[in-house]
Amino acid sequence: MSAGRSAEGAVATRIGAPAASHRDPTTHLLRLFLTVADELHFGRAAARLYITQSALSRQVRTLEQHLGVALFERDSRTVSLTPAGRDLLPRCRAAVEAMAQVRHAAASHRRRVGGQLVLGAIGAEASMPYAHAVLTELRGRHPDITVTVRSLGFAAQFRSVICGEVDAAFLWPPLPTGLQGLALSTERRVVCLSADDPLARSSRRSPLRLARLARHPVADVPAGVPRVWWDGWAVNPRPDGTGVRPGPVVDDIEAMLHTVARGQAIAFVPAAFRRLYPRPGVSYADVSDLPPVTAVLAWSPARRDLPVVAGLRQVAHDVVHAHAPASTGGPGRAR
Repeated sequence: MSAGRSAEGAVATRIGAPAASHRDPTTHLLRLFLTVADELHFGRAAARLYITQSALSRQVRTLEQHLGVALFERDSRTVSLTPAGRDLLPRCRAAVEAMAQVRHAAASHRRRVGGQLVLGAIGAEASMPYAHAVLTELRGRHPDITVTVRSLGFAAQFRSVICGEVDAAFLWPPLPTGLQGLALSTERRVVCLSADDPLARSSRRSPLRLARLARHPVADVPAGVPRVWWDGWAVNPRPDGTGVRPGPVVDDIEAMLHTVARGQAIAFVPAAFRRLYPRPGVSYADVSDLPPVTAVLAWSPARRDLPVVAGLRQVAHDVVHAHAPASTGGPGRAR
């Protein structure tokens, strides 16, 4: 028997104490167990958790003592789950997920009691005329609701709404399955490209067409973003059926503009970017056959009937219909 196995036997002896001495493990300890179970390597798991390997080992042993069973077989080269570890793994995962749901539910009640409405926004959507109209009407109709606006990156835009980190958000479609929304306005799109690109100069004489941009990569988004969303924004495939080449991955508007300014990619954006995001090294050009964009107020079905969200939805619905028919840059008809 190796020294590692002997040490493990000593641990097993300690954890085989009478049941009365066992304590309920914390959620933190369960998360550590799940991370080690995912990696089956204490070094890699410690790196993921930003703690030392020795500290991780001590805390895992503490968890084993609380539970009264060994979770891992360790030696100098390998780590594997014991039969008890394999059996407890899905139960621990479910417990951690359940505790996350408890926290989200508690956060929902805190906001509801305090009249807090947390709104997310992609880019400068919260500053657009249609969003301003909704928020102004909300403030006049419900003065006791306190609104906080959070800027969302591409990776977080849908996850934040689905997980309840924000109550609703001003986003760009298409929305993934699991979210509901109300169309607020339709606006032209333009191409954002490097000021040094020859097409930036030629576009001053006449609008471009998508065919002239066929060889330009389009700024990509992180893997967690639904691919159908990027396809819609990149116009992939193009009208002639050709695919679009992804450029560097960016997670927010500023990173996208930086990538464009360096000539590494282009991006298709709402025409309002000309006013909202003037940047050195970046140019905006009209594209005659580029589809428009529809701004959307999105929410999760799980939160739609919370008082603050229901109030926001009703206000948005009323503002949209009050401004129908749609006009570029202002509230449009519901969709």
